[in-house]
Amino acid sequence: MRVIRTCLIEAGLPSLEEARRRVLEEIRRAKREGVRVLKVIHGYGSSGKGGALCVGLRKSFRLRRKEGVIRDFIPGDDFSIFTPQVLALLDAVPELRGDPDLNATNEGITILWLK
Repeated sequence: MRVIRTCLIEAGLPSLEEARRRVLEEIRRAKREGVRVLKVIHGYGSSGKGGALCVGLRKSFRLRRKEGVIRDFIPGDDFSIFTPQVLALLDAVPELRGDPDLNATNEGITILWLK
């Protein structure tokens, strides 16, 4: 069983609402299948200050955490071994240590820690 899954949300340039819907579907599916970490690729936007998907989805992730849908989320720019939250996740899911985005400061992804 795979404990980590990647989902490409930015494909097809969806609206923010469609992207939110896709992420919720991916979260539900991942939980059913025993996935513990969902890596969401949403892109960063071409403006250089974060696009609608990046900003909007991360706002949604805050709400999903508050509602208890996800345990936590880690923006790609914070996905580093120097972040206590990441160290806790790596202890819980050691398979994530080999992820190429770890310590890469990739603002176009967000890591979801599922319950």
